Amino acid sequence: MKRIYSQWMHDWENKLCFRATNRVVRPFEWGLEWTANWPVARMHPKNGHDPETYFRLLNRLAVEHSDTFFGYEKPRDFRVDERMLRFTSAVHTPYPENNVVHGQWYPAVEKPGRKRVAAIVLPHWNASATQHGALCAGMAKLGISALRLSLPYHDYRMPPELQRADYAVSSNVGRTVDAARQAVIDTRSCADWLEQQGYEEIGLVGTSLGSCYAYLASAHDTRFRVNVYNHCSTYFADVVWIGLSTRHIREGLEQAIDLECLRDAWMAISPPSYRDRYAALNKKSLFIYAEFDTTFPLHLSREVVEHARETNLDHKSVKLPCGHYTLGEWPFKFIDGYHICAFLKRHLGKS
Repeated sequence: MKRIYSQWMHDWENKLCFRATNRVVRPFEWGLEWTANWPVARMHPKNGHDPETYFRLLNRLAVEHSDTFFGYEKPRDFRVDERMLRFTSAVHTPYPENNVVHGQWYPAVEKPGRKRVAAIVLPHWNASATQHGALCAGMAKLGISALRLSLPYHDYRMPPELQRADYAVSSNVGRTVDAARQAVIDTRSCADWLEQQGYEEIGLVGTSLGSCYAYLASAHDTRFRVNVYNHCSTYFADVVWIGLSTRHIREGLEQAIDLECLRDAWMAISPPSYRDRYAALNKKSLFIYAEFDTTFPLHLSREVVEHARETNLDHKSVKLPCGHYTLGEWPFKFIDGYHICAFLKRHLGKS
């Protein structure tokens, strides 16, 4: 029965993954122009380096000086209109749409005498503007206000020439790093707004790509004491190289680069680079992963959980009997939602 179930799940995952017919294989690009505004590039300008060597250098500096790399000036133009938070991203890109951050706001009905708590929700790669809305609404009913962030190059922030959020993760090495840095800074900026509204504790929920962004943000911001990583993995490069849904990106990358080099070029946006930093912080973490995941391969998710155990993180792990895409299908999405909401309800506002 286990073998039959595994094959059924594998077939279902493939069906859901490849129903998208608009994936584009883009040519490999180092994207050196995207490094110009990184603080570490100002520390060490390019001086005769070949692109590969320079990206290794910048990533090493970014990890060593990560507070600076993920640092920012707080936005000053927060505005809310019809439950949509908007503000100018602290990271400037050539795309005007992407420079405006959008956060869908789901305020909870608050009860006197209780702490005001909220959570920022970071969706998965290529999520539509409506996805994760039901999760946010459910959180609000439990007394947890929710702010769903549109990731860089997604939904409201997508440049008009795109059909998918290709600029967030692609075979352009520099742009992919820049998008991750922007996502981290936008997330921290959302926490600034929540603090201004009087919220006393702020949780963080990230799914898939959003999970990676959430980990990077939490490792650099003590305000995110309660964290949910919905699909967890290790190196950014390994997921792209091995994962089922990123085969088209690998096709572009392997024209000019191998996995080892790519891992170094994306080290600054890989969670393992900040494991020790994260472990030193007093955080509660929920790691959710899927037994039949071919997008975030199972062995990579297990590494995350094993490291959490080895470092005695205050954490809980949940393995669901589905895959990456099927997690969004009945009945798994309801089981997943239960674990997320129960963890937040149990820990937010209890310090």
